[in-house]
Amino acid sequence: MTAADKPKGWMTRDIAASVVVFLVAMPLCMGIAIASGVPPEKGLVTGIIGGLVVGLFAGSPLQVSGPAAGLAVIVFELVRDHGLSALGPILVLAGLLQLTAGIFKLGGWFRAISPAVVHGMLAGIGALIVVGQFHTLFDAKPLSSGLANLAAVPSRVMGLDPSNIAGTEIALGIGLLTIALMIGWEKLRPTSMKLVPGALIGVVGATLVAWFASLNVVRVSVPESIAAAVAVPDGGFLAPLLTNPALLLSAVAIAFIASAETLLSAAAVDRMHDGVRTDYNKELRAQGIGNLLCGAAGALPMTGVIVRSSANVQAGATTRLSTILHGAWILGFVALLPWLLREIPMAALGGVLVVTGARLISLKHVTHLFAHYGVLPALIWAATFVLVVTTDLLTGVLAGLALSLIELAPHVRRLNLKVDTNHSAERSHVRLDGAATFLSVPKLNKALDALPEGKPLTLELHGVPAIDHSCAELLREWLGRQRKRGYEVELLGSSAHLYRLAA
Repeated sequence: MTAADKPKGWMTRDIAASVVVFLVAMPLCMGIAIASGVPPEKGLVTGIIGGLVVGLFAGSPLQVSGPAAGLAVIVFELVRDHGLSALGPILVLAGLLQLTAGIFKLGGWFRAISPAVVHGMLAGIGALIVVGQFHTLFDAKPLSSGLANLAAVPSRVMGLDPSNIAGTEIALGIGLLTIALMIGWEKLRPTSMKLVPGALIGVVGATLVAWFASLNVVRVSVPESIAAAVAVPDGGFLAPLLTNPALLLSAVAIAFIASAETLLSAAAVDRMHDGVRTDYNKELRAQGIGNLLCGAAGALPMTGVIVRSSANVQAGATTRLSTILHGAWILGFVALLPWLLREIPMAALGGVLVVTGARLISLKHVTHLFAHYGVLPALIWAATFVLVVTTDLLTGVLAGLALSLIELAPHVRRLNLKVDTNHSAERSHVRLDGAATFLSVPKLNKALDALPEGKPLTLELHGVPAIDHSCAELLREWLGRQRKRGYEVELLGSSAHLYRLAA
C-alpha cells in the first residue's frame, strides 16, 4: 500500500489499534507460556519478536503474530520429555523449514489441508488446554497428559472443603472470578468500550482483588529484566538435533502445524477487511524468520493468531504499523513495569486459558460439515479431535490427513482440475473441469486471485463431477467476499454444487 492509497488519519488509527492489540496480547502471551510449561516471560519474548520483526516482514498486513494456543500442547510435551533447552534448536530448524517453504513458494499448499483436520486439531487442543488449565485454577501444575488431567478432575473437585477456605479454595475463587469477569464483560460491555478485551478485564479485576485482600495465592514469576528471559545459544546449540530423530520430527511437526495455522488465520483475516490481500509465501517467510529468532532466544514458537488479528481489524488498523507497535508496547511494559506483572495470580491466567481453550472447541463447525457435506468430513473432524486428546497432536493430524485421502478415491481419474479463464471487455468467464478436491485448492486459489477486480464474472461448474468441502469452503468464502464488495458473480452448475456454495 503506497502513501497515496492509505486512508486519511491512517497513522492515528494504527496507533490506537496497536494499543488494543497490546492489551489483548499481554495476558495471552503469559497464559499460553504457562500452558506450554515454560516461564511466562518466554511468551512475552515471542510476542515482542512477533510484533517488531514479523510485523515488519509480514505478507498479511493486518495479521498479528505471537505465541499460539494451538502449539501449547506440543510444546508442553516437548519440554516435559526433552527439557526446555531442546526447544531452542527445534524452533531454529522449524523456522528454517518455514523460510525455505516460503522461498520455494509452497505457501499455497498449506491451504490445501482439509478444514475438517484443522478445526478438529484446534478443538482437540482446546479440550487439552481446558482440562490442563483446570488444575492451574487450583494453584496446581497440569499433569503429563490430557487423559491424566481429565482423570484427576474428580479428585481435585472432591478435595475442596467449603468450610475451610484455604489456598486451594482461594485460588479457585480467583480463577472463577476471572472467567466470570471475562464472559460478563463481553456480554454486557457498552458499545463505546467494545474494544476493551475481556481477558484484560478478567486479569486486572482478579489481580486487584488478590492485591487488596492480600490473598495467599501463587503469582506470576517474571525476571527483573526481559534480557534475562533470552537464552543465548552456545556452540553446541544444534547438537541435540543431530543425535535425536524425535527432535527432528518435532521440528517438522511444529513447522507444519504453525504454517497451516498461520495461513488459515491469514485467510480468515482477509475476509474481515477489504484492504491488501495476503501474500502467503511472504507471510511464510516472515514466520520462518520469527521462529528462527524465537529459537535463538529460547522463546516459544509463534504463529499468526486469529484473536489478536481480529482485534486489530476491529480496532480500525490499516497497515502493519499497528502490529509492529504492539510489539514495542509489550517490550516497553515488560522493561519498565515487571513488578506489576508479578502481582498477577497464576489462577487468573488459568481462567483466561480455560475460556480460550473452550472457544477453540467449536461444535458449530462439525455440525456445519455434517449438514452440508455429509458424514465423511464430520468423521474426519471427530477422528482428529479424539486422537489429539487421547494420543498426541501429531498422531491426530496424520490420522485426519489419511482419512482425507478417502475423499479422493471415487474421483481418482479426474483429480486434475482444469481452470479455463476467458476475459472479454464486459465480463470474465471461469470454467472448471474435473473433480474439485483439496488437492485443487492451490491452483484454484491462484486462478481466483488473478481475476480482474470489479468485472462481472460467470463461474461455470457443469464440468465438475464432485466438489469436496475444502474447495466448497474456498469458493463460498471467495464468493461472499466478492458480493460484499458489490461485484456481480453468476454461478452455473448442478443444484447440489450451488447449494454447497450457498451454505
